Amino acid sequence: MPDPSTKPDCIFCQIVAGTKPARIVYQDDELTAFWDHYPATPVHILIIPNKHIDSMNQVDPSEAGLLGRMMLKARDIAEEMGVRQKGYRLLINTERGGGQSVFHIHLHLFAGEHLLAVHG
Repeated sequence: MPDPSTKPDCIFCQIVAGTKPARIVYQDDELTAFWDHYPATPVHILIIPNKHIDSMNQVDPSEAGLLGRMMLKARDIAEEMGVRQKGYRLLINTERGGGQSVFHIHLHLFAGEHLLAVHG
């Protein structure tokens, strides 16, 4: 029986399930992190909850801890990628007008030489 917290037609839910390929850098019971398929900077990793949440507008207050874990995992990944001390940017786009193109909440971790060219 499929997990009721996922959407079968969502590309990010498919990555979490392992049915869509991705370069995964981290995965546990709550979060998955993987390289962006179309990177805007040399380091461009997406951190997502395994549970499907369309956008920030659909986050329930009870999920605040999950969002906090996403942020802390981004910091840990920045360390692993060797960019924590140099600097990095975290970004969540919300809804079409905010630049969201995949409707499964995701946190972008940007770092590297071209960071200043990325305007959230």
